[in-house]
Amino acid sequence: MLTPKPTQGDTEWFVHDRFGMFIHWGLYALPSRHEWVQSREEIAPEVYRQYFERFNPTLYDPQQWAKAAREAGMKYAVITSKHHEGFCLWDSAYTDYKVTNTPYGKDLLKPFVEAFKAEGLRVGFYYSLIDWHHPHFPIDIFHPLRNHPDVAKLNKGREMPRYAEYMRNQVQELLTQFDIDILWCDFSYPGRHYNGLPGKGHNDWESEKLYALIRDLKPRIILNNRLDLPVAADIYTPEQVQPIEWVKVNGEPVVWEACQTFSGSWGYHRDEETWKSPGQLIRMLINTVACGGNLLMNVGPTSRGTFDRRALDSLAVYRDWMALHGEAIYGCTQSAYEAPQDCRLTQNGKRLFVHVYAWPFKHLLLKGLADKVAYVCFLHDGSEITLKSSDWATHQLQTGGDTLILELPVKKPDVVVPVIELELK
Repeated sequence: MLTPKPTQGDTEWFVHDRFGMFIHWGLYALPSRHEWVQSREEIAPEVYRQYFERFNPTLYDPQQWAKAAREAGMKYAVITSKHHEGFCLWDSAYTDYKVTNTPYGKDLLKPFVEAFKAEGLRVGFYYSLIDWHHPHFPIDIFHPLRNHPDVAKLNKGREMPRYAEYMRNQVQELLTQFDIDILWCDFSYPGRHYNGLPGKGHNDWESEKLYALIRDLKPRIILNNRLDLPVAADIYTPEQVQPIEWVKVNGEPVVWEACQTFSGSWGYHRDEETWKSPGQLIRMLINTVACGGNLLMNVGPTSRGTFDRRALDSLAVYRDWMALHGEAIYGCTQSAYEAPQDCRLTQNGKRLFVHVYAWPFKHLLLKGLADKVAYVCFLHDGSEITLKSSDWATHQLQTGGDTLILELPVKKPDVVVPVIELELK
């Protein structure tokens, strides 16, 4: 088993809990065509403002959100305090582009933090480094005005240092007004040039100053790796990919968290149809933990403030599976043993868990585990699984003497992914 390098932030609880909820919520829930709709469709700020003037999530009930997250087996949640559109979900003193100036008129983050903590979950804030609304954010490759015929004129007078100061002021608000455990900044793109418009990295964000502020206010907060400042990163965050081994940086294993979506959009997308199957959802969680990582699975609430039925159904998949198999996720990590074909392994001390993706006929072979196992059972119901003798296995299955042979029922158990628990000697 690998041991990641030490972190400044407190990641001890993080690598134990393994499973969290990402929440992308903002004005983009009204057009409901992806959270990047303003950039994708190059919507001018004066046109996009129609969503600001109509944002009114009267059905918002953070207690329901928190209960759904807890029941799904999630142990922490990260919400977009501000996404790339620049709209703020709290009553920031540094902008008028905030929820308290919408028809809704109330801070969204305070009741969110209270509700999730009341359910025993830790809380984090996503904060976008990008801001398509701020007057001093220079137009670049992702900005909705990037193809405007007078883009050079529009960029004249935009002062990035003033925007960097704005970010520090807002981050200070978030870290002093709310009790949070994670700050999830997003994102840097220093090499992405477009029609003469440069990308943005740590020099633009003044990441060194921002990092110093964060550590001064919250020395043990968990900070991700998207400030374009390697020294700042506690966790690394592969996005919309499934790592097949422990994530390493410069050859060294690190604390990592895969962020994924139920469908192909982070924000609420009414017509998006690539929703993942129950098997995909469960396997993504198992695959991540089996490689020593965390999974942050996203929900995009509607503009009314609700989780739509598809999201609730997906959360129910995790709820039902985790209720029986959470012990194979919490506190677990990558195992040093070799997984059988079509299986994954997670391990917590002397408890080794075999997650069976394709149900075999009658026998499961585990190399290197002969004489190392005291007891074997299914995790979902605790029923015993018997072992075949090594002599029988060597003769009938032509295995080596170090192979443990489990005798399985012919029929797959009625769970999405069955898990077999091995108690090691």
